Amino acid sequence: MRPATDIVKRVLQTEKGARVARLDQYLLTVAPDANKVEIRRAVEELFKVKVTKVNTLIAHGKWRRLSQRWGRRSDWKKAVVTLEKGQKIEVKT
Repeated sequence: MRPATDIVKRVLQTEKGARVARLDQYLLTVAPDANKVEIRRAVEELFKVKVTKVNTLIAHGKWRRLSQRWGRRSDWKKAVVTLEKGQKIEVKT
């Protein structure tokens, strides 16, 4: 089994992340090959909370101009983690 820090990369602090935090949901950047069970266990271990649901999606990298050439950012995996009522993940800003 992999360490939890290899599965959960970081908590996303975005406008959407702030909106869904009111619904006890948090956005996380996770390892691309991590499944929902691994993500659930990692979040519960790292943040000492109880996870009720995990939804995942692949965010495709954007095309960006690099001087005279076009380059592409890497694809990455996002997880929307729903916690039990009243629980929170403390995020340092």
